[in-house]
Amino acid sequence: MWIISALFKLLFVVADSHPEPSCLDFTGVSSASISSACLLSVLGWWRPPSYTSPTDRHGSRKASLALRTSQRSGCLDANLQTNKRRGKPELIPGVNSKKKQMCFDWGPGEMLVCETSFNKKEKSEMVPGCPFIYIIRKDVDVYSQILRKLFNESHGIFVGLQRIEELIGKSRKAQLVRVSKNYRSVIRACMEEMHQVAIAAKDPASSHQFSSQVSILSAMELIWNLCEILFIEVAPAGPLLLHLLDWVRLHVCEVDSLSADVLGSENPSRHESFWNLVTILVLQGRLDEARQMLSKEADASPTSAGMCRVLGDLMRTMPVLSPGSTQTLTELELKWQHWHEECERHLQDGTFASSPHLESLCKIMLGDKAALLQQKDLLSNWYHFLVTRLLYSHPTVKPIDLHFYAQSSLDLFLGGESSPEPLDNILMAAFEFDIHQVIKECSIALSNWWFVAHLTDLLDHCQLLQSHNLYFGSNMREFLLLEYASGLFAHHSLWQLGVDYFDYCPELGRVYLELHIERIPLSTERKALKVLRICEQRQMTEQVRSICKILAMKAVRNNRLGSALSWSIRAKDAAFATLVSDRFLRDYCERGCFSDLDLIDNLGPAMMLSDRLTFLGKYREFHRLYGEKRFGDAASLLLLLMTSKIAPQSFWMTLLTDALPLLEQKQVFFSAEQTYELMKCLEDLTSGRPVCGEPDAQRLQDDDIETTRVDMLRLALARNLARAIIKEGSLKGS
Repeated sequence: MWIISALFKLLFVVADSHPEPSCLDFTGVSSASISSACLLSVLGWWRPPSYTSPTDRHGSRKASLALRTSQRSGCLDANLQTNKRRGKPELIPGVNSKKKQMCFDWGPGEMLVCETSFNKKEKSEMVPGCPFIYIIRKDVDVYSQILRKLFNESHGIFVGLQRIEELIGKSRKAQLVRVSKNYRSVIRACMEEMHQVAIAAKDPASSHQFSSQVSILSAMELIWNLCEILFIEVAPAGPLLLHLLDWVRLHVCEVDSLSADVLGSENPSRHESFWNLVTILVLQGRLDEARQMLSKEADASPTSAGMCRVLGDLMRTMPVLSPGSTQTLTELELKWQHWHEECERHLQDGTFASSPHLESLCKIMLGDKAALLQQKDLLSNWYHFLVTRLLYSHPTVKPIDLHFYAQSSLDLFLGGESSPEPLDNILMAAFEFDIHQVIKECSIALSNWWFVAHLTDLLDHCQLLQSHNLYFGSNMREFLLLEYASGLFAHHSLWQLGVDYFDYCPELGRVYLELHIERIPLSTERKALKVLRICEQRQMTEQVRSICKILAMKAVRNNRLGSALSWSIRAKDAAFATLVSDRFLRDYCERGCFSDLDLIDNLGPAMMLSDRLTFLGKYREFHRLYGEKRFGDAASLLLLLMTSKIAPQSFWMTLLTDALPLLEQKQVFFSAEQTYELMKCLEDLTSGRPVCGEPDAQRLQDDDIETTRVDMLRLALARNLARAIIKEGSLKGS
């Protein structure tokens, strides 16, 4: 329905002689290209934190943290100039943006875009342009089959997280860490499945698309894992480095395939990648594995066996804080300083001078910056360089000092040759313990709200976001959850997940749910019942009535009167119940019997919803009494229906016709007074004095069949009156 409404609005824009306020000006754009993220940025769907949107119908002000767009999608900047760094834009064929203006209209989760008939330079010239209307979706990721698994799996984790409020102390922290790991496992499972799909894809374009999504999921897990270490586990000095080593080893995993390749060869120490493998193992702090590789070199080359043994001993004796160790940081620093001096002494004495590879490894273990930077290709990224540098130079680094080392490592690694990527900015913000900046940068870089919504919710449960309340009606957690859940409602099945997210937004969640649930297309009765159950569980009375009315109308259109009556009763809609009751009565007049007898027989108190429904129920009761041969009760009920004016006057002739068999019975069921009442009703019906707006009486006078029926009724009434008078007189005489 919103599309139809939008089309009328678009036609109005085209017909308007002043289209500028509702149109987009694309002057100066080099190509007729536009992306969903760009349009929404320009039109204000998503705004930076310093902007607010107009007050909505519920008085809340909504703003967005940043423009949500993937680094791989096209976009135009705020000046409507092509941003070439964003990649290839999304093309709308047939649009000449240099000459034409674009108009748009909003939908629940989409936007309509079309070209107007106005020429920008010569407005009087009406030249037919692009005849198409394009739909740009707000959240395209919900339509990915694999990502839908991510949304479904994380929903259960989210709901479980909302129920751990009663836990306190260490048990609460352990539970929060476990929840974080569950989120990461879901991301990794989704990433692995996406990777398999990318490998199996036959179309190069599809393969590239899936591979890009794998990269995004990998970055998401990388960021989440770092946030888990810094914000949730809050690892102190010492254990902090162990966590960072695990972080790097998990996300820089090429070494495993390289190790399998080298060890699988006939002579590993002569493999072309042997020293690369040993170097990577040292860079990642996997010294036990590096020692094993050096032992193979010692076995294969007796001349270097002594040097390998010395370096292996240095690796073995390197002080490391083991998990659960009672060793203090001071003791660790003293041992590490002694070990460091021993490594430096061997290097100065030229112990490894005859082997450049072993000498390079010793320099790395001394934390030499130049030696580390020579291994740029093996380090692959600056945060790997950072962790290696900390391992061999500052093993007891404190969390508060992390950002200094992170910034210097980034500068050294890039060397001024390139600028930081969005992922670099996010990780740097995390090392600076700037949670707000992490969330903002993720909102800019990622194409949907899943990541920031769930991460923010988890951090809020860690009580880390109290200082980041927003000024437009909600806190940061709730705002992001609302945006994420709104995107879910654009999908035909994921909307059910969005309901729970709205439930856990105490300020605006119910308002959003009411607005979104009204827009769900009720394509099947099963889906409608789901929506109805959700509304009833939350006492959303207005929405329940609206859904019931919609279902009742659909049932009427399909001539399912029983279902229509049931829905109208459930909606407590008296007017519609009256309409359906009239349809029942009309069908009875045409067919001579009722449909859906079970429903009518069991109306109970619901028949009091409207007079017509009451009449329908009582009229059916008359038929039941007549069928049970309880003629006296049936006659009394029939007379009551007519004299109480509850029956529509258009139905009086049917009621009088039903009275004929009772009037012709040998036993008198209508007294003289009751017979007079029936006569009066018949005369009112035939005397040309019907209720205003009902022309049935006039048609009765002109119809010969009806005239015969009237004559029969008059004769039967006269006979019954005579018998009733005789009976009543004889009773008085006796």
